[in-house]
Amino acid sequence: MRAEQQPIPSVWTRPRRQREYLTRERIVTEAVQLLDAEGIEALSMRSLGNRLNAGATSLYRHVANKDELIELVVDEVYGELHVPVAQDQSQWRAAAAGAAGSLRAMVLQHPWIASVLGQVGLSHLGPNVMQMSDQMLAVFETAGFPSSETDKAMSTVIAYVIGVATSEAAYLSMIARSGSTEREWVDSLGPALEEAARDHPRLMEGHAAQRGKDPHQVRSDTFDYGLQRTLDGLEARLAHHRGA
Repeated sequence: MRAEQQPIPSVWTRPRRQREYLTRERIVTEAVQLLDAEGIEALSMRSLGNRLNAGATSLYRHVANKDELIELVVDEVYGELHVPVAQDQSQWRAAAAGAAGSLRAMVLQHPWIASVLGQVGLSHLGPNVMQMSDQMLAVFETAGFPSSETDKAMSTVIAYVIGVATSEAAYLSMIARSGSTEREWVDSLGPALEEAARDHPRLMEGHAAQRGKDPHQVRSDTFDYGLQRTLDGLEARLAHHRGA
């Protein structure tokens, strides 16, 4: 006899409950607020239930466990992304850069997301993630990538953004815990950095070049430099296809 088929363990594969006071939307909104305020370590079904003035049992009627809750909050913040439309080939690069910037802004707004992206389960089934993916695929399709490469081109840009923004989010979270502003943190670190780099002239030169600059702008410029070089590579790939 065939073994009984087991349901796929994801919040996106289960029917939703309707017309109840404690809705999935309320749970997710409160969970995002909790995460933004206190970080991933503070999130539990009990702590969330307390914020909603509801027992954890009530939450389990809508969300089976914390893993499903993580799927939901990740998809929720992906709904903040804006992917510009590329009307023709001349606009694809600006559209891709706009989408990348929006993704970075989302990660920096919700730094906790960096710690859960690798354990989100079937997050690609979420409606906001699917919409974002479809819109970005359209950008690379308009650019002229063949269907066999649109997904790879999109994944390349997303991987760059997530990698850089995750490091930025961790850095900014550390500064926030210190109670300092980014400017204060950089200034206070200056003397120690100069002392440590004293025997490394290239590092000293790089540090001197950044002295006095707005650290926020430095991060943005660094991000954009890497993004543009990534898009340069994709543009070279497009040129290869056009010349083939």
